[in-house]
Amino acid sequence: QVQLVESGGGLVQVGGSLRLSCAASGRTFMRHGMGWFRQAPGNEREFVAAISWSGGSTYYADSVKGRFTISRDNAKNTVYLQMDSLLPEDTAVYYCAAAVDQMPVRVRLVDYWGQGTQVTVSS
Repeated sequence: QVQLVESGGGLVQVGGSLRLSCAASGRTFMRHGMGWFRQAPGNEREFVAAISWSGGSTYYADSVKGRFTISRDNAKNTVYLQMDSLLPEDTAVYYCAAAVDQMPVRVRLVDYWGQGTQVTVSS
């Protein structure tokens, strides 16, 4: 069992930056690929970024490529999402996700979800 707790969301102006953190519990953290998804009101939950258990592979949605960076610190059981050059369309609830032995690049691949953290980008 893995429990995920996100932090770092908030209100930021267009062009600003935020860093989200996701703290994971459980001794099997290193077996899990980790990722971030987001969901805006009225929209389906969509993939944002993912990272392999070793941190050696990353994958991004086209909409965030070049602006967002995912990373992880296995010693701290934590995954991060650095968000730069934020746009109003980045406004959503951001969810941390974990998948056993694979990268969570689709909703159906996710084994565990965090509770979500709100990110609001004002114009």
